[in-house]
Amino acid sequence: MTNSVMQTYAPADVVFDKGEGVYLFAENQKRYLDFGAGVAVTCLGHAHPHLVAALTEQAKKLWHSSNLYKIKGQERFARRLADHTFGDVVFSCNSGAEANECAIKIARKHFAAKGSERHRILTFKGAFHGRTMATLSAGKQAKHCEGFGPMLDGFDQVDYNDLEAAKAAITDQTAAILVEPIQGEGGLRPAEDAFLKGLRSICDEAGILLMFDEVQTGVGRTGKLFAYEHSGVTPDVMALAKGIGGGFPVGACIATADAASGMLPGTHGSTFGGNPLAMSVTNAVLDVVTKEGFLDHVTKMGDLFKSRLQDVVAAHGNVVKGVRGKGLMLALQCVVPNGELVAKCFENGLLAVPAGDNVMRLLPPLIVREEHIEAAIAILMRTCTELSE
Repeated sequence: MTNSVMQTYAPADVVFDKGEGVYLFAENQKRYLDFGAGVAVTCLGHAHPHLVAALTEQAKKLWHSSNLYKIKGQERFARRLADHTFGDVVFSCNSGAEANECAIKIARKHFAAKGSERHRILTFKGAFHGRTMATLSAGKQAKHCEGFGPMLDGFDQVDYNDLEAAKAAITDQTAAILVEPIQGEGGLRPAEDAFLKGLRSICDEAGILLMFDEVQTGVGRTGKLFAYEHSGVTPDVMALAKGIGGGFPVGACIATADAASGMLPGTHGSTFGGNPLAMSVTNAVLDVVTKEGFLDHVTKMGDLFKSRLQDVVAAHGNVVKGVRGKGLMLALQCVVPNGELVAKCFENGLLAVPAGDNVMRLLPPLIVREEHIEAAIAILMRTCTELSE
């Protein structure tokens, strides 16, 4: 049969038709340990009973009404996010790219509303902020931008973790700095605490906004509810998606009241953003991840997994050479091409995700247990042995 799906992906030759916890089951009944979690999306695993119940209950009542009317679940979601963060207001959307688009618009509108010409945004090499034209232009990665030029003006870029370069790049046209506390697609590269603190100081001195892209790091992934908490640095704007919906397409942009002061009725919108179905799931996700002890479990499992991954490196230094990341957002630095390691793990029943800088990401659901980690390590050890032969 002719494949009518636009060929923007090169998917593995497998079809999954069922998921349960940390496992996915293919049509041929082969079971896979899912340590990709849909690229850090299914934070509570597959078919989590609380999420299933929330979605099913809402589906029987109301799917869509539009933002022409108040949506109770959306108002509750926004209030809860604000209560758990630095923010005052939340815009609900459908994806990480949309959340970052909102952040970019907030920064520009913040200054335009004050009569200022500040509009440029400083980003960092290796960044990934989405696939829309604005977020591609912000990320500037050649492999993503090729063939889509010219890129949109308004974005400047310097090396990640280079505070002096960031300082030097600020002009009287700069409106904001946009940074990932850990670069996900860029290779699980963490920002140094001193770097983030320095960016906060730069923004304060220049009177501009600090914006965090926590699309991949947010919602417990690093052992804190949000990664900015590790450094003690508080942004003015933050983009979320992935884990916040537990598998349902949801994004959100959180901002202080001052940062979002220019976002008045009619300045931004989303037909589907904040719809009742999505909000039922996001609130269910928040029920679980904010429960006492949940993040302690993530930290405990993250520490265990990192330690065991270091055992893999020690045993197979000709295949992998290091471990990166925080919490349950981890990666193996590869000696062999990362695609080879990902493919061989897939053959052996372990799902992982490649990223830049030749790393293989391991992003298990946050509900992962010790026995699942040990099962993954066993597969990794066997896989590395096979690649060494």
